[in-house]
Amino acid sequence: MATNEADLDILIDELVAAYPPESTDPVKFLGEQFDRGLAWVHFPEGLGGLGLSPADQLYAMRKLSKLGVPSAAMRNIIGYGMVAPTIVTHGTDEQKSRFLRPLFTGEEIWCQLFSEPGAGSDVATLATRAERDGDEWIMTGQKVWTTLAHIASYGLIIARTNPDVPKHKGITAFLVDMHAPGVEVLPLYQVTGEAEFNECFFNEVRIPDTRRLGGVGEGWGVSITTLMNERVSIGGTVPPRSSGLIGEALKIWHAHWASRRDAYALAVRSDLMRAWVRNEVGRLTNWRANDLRRAGTPGPEGSVAKLAFAEENQRTSELCVNLMGAEGMLYGSNYPQIRPSESAMSGGDMRKAFLRMRANSIEGGTSEVMRNIIGERVLGLSGEPRNDKDVAWKDVPRS
Repeated sequence: MATNEADLDILIDELVAAYPPESTDPVKFLGEQFDRGLAWVHFPEGLGGLGLSPADQLYAMRKLSKLGVPSAAMRNIIGYGMVAPTIVTHGTDEQKSRFLRPLFTGEEIWCQLFSEPGAGSDVATLATRAERDGDEWIMTGQKVWTTLAHIASYGLIIARTNPDVPKHKGITAFLVDMHAPGVEVLPLYQVTGEAEFNECFFNEVRIPDTRRLGGVGEGWGVSITTLMNERVSIGGTVPPRSSGLIGEALKIWHAHWASRRDAYALAVRSDLMRAWVRNEVGRLTNWRANDLRRAGTPGPEGSVAKLAFAEENQRTSELCVNLMGAEGMLYGSNYPQIRPSESAMSGGDMRKAFLRMRANSIEGGTSEVMRNIIGERVLGLSGEPRNDKDVAWKDVPRS
């Protein structure tokens, strides 16, 4: 078992030597990576890990990325960063053994089914019902804004199993087969013309009790694990310096502005430098936070990273479009109307990226919700009034 960075270097070098990334089928490579404990090195041995620390996981990810290995995170963005840590924390031995490996290799894509038309920012008000029927549960309801549900094999879903208790206490989590009878997935087209998001309908879908994740009525704790990992996954990554959107802004400035010395061009350069500093501060802050993070479910600090990520992405993509001048308005009217095979968090076309980044302040928790979490759980401020906290869900007025 690896115990330090030198040991990890040896294991990673052996993997890459035996299975060269450039000539090995990605599924085969990722399967070998999982079997050697290099999928998530902070997971337990036998589950794609080596029982090391999250800091060791970050080191391994950086080294593997430099060597050009296939990215499990990009192949299965929801499964890798959100579902896998939740299954490790709350799943049974059978669930861990059954789901983690094909999740990591991308053979089974995952989605997350929390939000509903009437339960977005306050997801605990959800109305999707699951009723016990012997060794199965019968689920009926609707979910919305479900990323990549149209290609997902399985989904992590939360449903109301007891309407007679307060909203947070009557929820249970399940691992649902997205191809089971009664599941219908319809596209939700975005301003980019793509449909990463979907609305999902469940009409008396039967789920074996063996696919229940965590205890009955303990779904809110499961969802918190997922959401905290989601916010770290969205906002806590540490890209290389001057990469991503700010890297695109630098390219556009060099192409259109670098040779100019007029007063307006100098003002534009100042805007670019301020954006670069903000992006670099965010990058280094996430690096430090990731290095300090130890075992366990991420805390509210993930909300800080997610909030900063969302707002800076929007500012930087807007800067890119402004730097392009009139060309920045020419996205085209013949929207592609496609259903992509991966989440388009960014893209080479900055006009498309500008449109896509509007969603950053909504997905994974709105910026308003992030500020509430930071205020209450980080700064210790008084919480907002919650009149329905101790009221049975069935007695809470709903529109």
